[in-house]
Amino acid sequence: MSHHADLNPTKRYKPYKGAAGGWGALRSVTHAWLESDNALKNIRTLLKTNQHGGFDCPGCAWGESAESGMVKFCENGAKAVNWEATKRRVDAAFFAKHSVSTLREQSDYWLEYQGRLTEPLCYDPDSDHYRPIGWDAAFALIAKHLHNLESPNQAEFYTSGRASNEAAYLYQLFVRAYGTNNFPDCSNMCHEASGVALGQSVGVGKGSVTFEDFEHADAIFVIGQNPGTNHPRMLEPLREAVKRGAQVVCINPLKERGLERFQHPQHPLEMLSNSDKPTNTAYFRPALGGDMAVLRGMAKFLLTWEREALAKGHSAVFDHAFIEQHTAEVEAYLAVVDATSWQQIVEQSGLPKAEIEQLAHLYRNAERVIVCWAMGITQHRHSVPTIQEIANLMLLRGNLGKPGAGLCPVRGHSNVQGDRTMGINDRPPAFFLDALERRFKFPVPRADGHNTVEAIHAMLEGRAKVFIGLGGNFAMATPDTTRTAQALQNCELTVQISTKLNRSHLTMGKQALILPCLGRTDIDQQANGPQAVTVEDSFSMVHASNGQLQPLSPQMRSEPAIVAGIAAATLGKKPVDWLWLVEDYDRIRELISDTIPGFNGFNQRAREPGGFYLGNAAAQRRWNTSSGRANFKANSLPTDLVHEGIRARGEVPDLILQTMRSHDQYNTTIYGLDDRYRGVKGQRNVVFANEADIIRLGYKPGQKVDVLSLWGDGRERRISGFTLLAFDIPAGQAAAYYPETNPLVPLESVGDGSFTPTSKFIAIRFEAARDNGRIV
Repeated sequence: MSHHADLNPTKRYKPYKGAAGGWGALRSVTHAWLESDNALKNIRTLLKTNQHGGFDCPGCAWGESAESGMVKFCENGAKAVNWEATKRRVDAAFFAKHSVSTLREQSDYWLEYQGRLTEPLCYDPDSDHYRPIGWDAAFALIAKHLHNLESPNQAEFYTSGRASNEAAYLYQLFVRAYGTNNFPDCSNMCHEASGVALGQSVGVGKGSVTFEDFEHADAIFVIGQNPGTNHPRMLEPLREAVKRGAQVVCINPLKERGLERFQHPQHPLEMLSNSDKPTNTAYFRPALGGDMAVLRGMAKFLLTWEREALAKGHSAVFDHAFIEQHTAEVEAYLAVVDATSWQQIVEQSGLPKAEIEQLAHLYRNAERVIVCWAMGITQHRHSVPTIQEIANLMLLRGNLGKPGAGLCPVRGHSNVQGDRTMGINDRPPAFFLDALERRFKFPVPRADGHNTVEAIHAMLEGRAKVFIGLGGNFAMATPDTTRTAQALQNCELTVQISTKLNRSHLTMGKQALILPCLGRTDIDQQANGPQAVTVEDSFSMVHASNGQLQPLSPQMRSEPAIVAGIAAATLGKKPVDWLWLVEDYDRIRELISDTIPGFNGFNQRAREPGGFYLGNAAAQRRWNTSSGRANFKANSLPTDLVHEGIRARGEVPDLILQTMRSHDQYNTTIYGLDDRYRGVKGQRNVVFANEADIIRLGYKPGQKVDVLSLWGDGRERRISGFTLLAFDIPAGQAAAYYPETNPLVPLESVGDGSFTPTSKFIAIRFEAARDNGRIV
């Protein structure tokens, strides 16, 4: 727990000068290990992380190199493991002591710190406490509510990316047999734009590269991503690329320490000499939302050089053979590039023309290029066109389907990509539904279901009355937090399948259940013995995960067993014998083999060291698009990044805010209150801003402010008492941690074509914070 609460906020802030990784990472891992209250067992547990016969790290979806080693986890992976593998328990005695009202007063960090949920619980509104409930009674209550709905579409079935392939497959099969495609999913809030954009451009909504491609790339572009905090294991291949002479190009408004210098905590020489290595060779800092303009400017330079080369009889800049054989609509795209003015490009990008030209040279001079991106690209109103602009740039030089080149959306949750492969999709492809109908002989629902934002609207409006969450922390992860809370409270029943206590358990419907599930570290004992589950990483590698620790309570059940229990209570043995399936997960994998392409021989292949590669049609230059080719997409730049509703009301934002993680968190899970790489200790209610902006707006560094978001719908969205910290950030921008800032994201502010919340572009203004009416 934090020991900094009594210090002035400005005294808990000192810009960080060291390298990423190194001794700081080792100290942090040691602290997390000791804080688990399970230190001796967790040494062995950590050494089984990402090992054959061990368990898959729950920390992120980054893949593994083929090389073996004793230590295959990073700082944040160690935090995730120790956070889950704690001896602290949240049981009936805990809930007898704490009412829901008193728990609501605690911080999100405090709630999860209390330990693992160990028995099923039902909310008692008369006493305002959760009380124990038997598993059969819990399943019967869920079935009763589902049966009482007028339509299956009145239920919402949420999935967190933590769920295994086996749990996700059973979940989607149950929900479709029940009769709906309502699958709000965590991917709706992060990489949905990547799936939509790439599906239209190259026919596959996944990355086209493998881990080995990083060893052959001449240039790696990292756009809108902070791997030092969110995917620390990615820093090693980036550093190795620099060592062998490749260019690593960073395009990100914030200078993240992990993308500047990195000290490998598993390399003794570096640690003993306290040396560090550069991670990048070029760093560019665009305006928030300006990435598409940067990419368009690069394409405009390439087009100019292409024409000059052809006029002089020099080698072409474009890969004409690739374009002619594999692509469509290049003429329409180049016409849009021609029509885009340099004035618009420079103004919207936030970069001078000379820097865009430098970027274009770096791209042109590399024969094999990988482009990586994450939330900094996907959480904007125009994210789909931006990602298609990335694809356009890559198609111009044939940077798909050859070693060392390709598209790499870097996923966050450890199996968010696998869940989508398993059918967790509110708009499923017809071929998948056809396969389910052939195998299971029931009419599969064909109408589109609800994504996350649509599900919140449905609950707010009373069109959805039951919410079941397979993992995650829906109340805090979603936008417009106050309205999301109201949406959940409108429900007749909310069910949370969880490992640890979180805010969603305290934001419940008229009836509420907490169902405690096993985590990735726990041994999953079923009738036919210990079971392995499988996951899919960002490189489409599928591998097995075997828990290592005895569960804290025999009352804890696996996610597949919980899903099967709900399904059996609701549907009986239709269309399968659910309880028989979970006696041995091989039976679930056989069903996956029968219905999902690429999983033939699933059981045997999953047991191979390192797992197996699912393949990627785009990486093989097979284009599963309507044209049968890779499509250039001719999108215009946005006319105005600020929403028209704000302009219509005559409001002028003070700054544009992006939300982000601290170095001591994973999604909504807060491991601690420090952010080492940004120099923040013991606090999270802070806003990073340019010092000149702070002064221009009439404030001082260290002053507390209320932050209000501007949208134009007349609603007040405010967070209070946030400390202004002067930070190295481009003028006009601000940054702050989520989920504390999610109340500022309007539910209606979503990506065009993706419904992804625009958490990286929030128009804000400040007001001096008030404490009992006194300005502070």
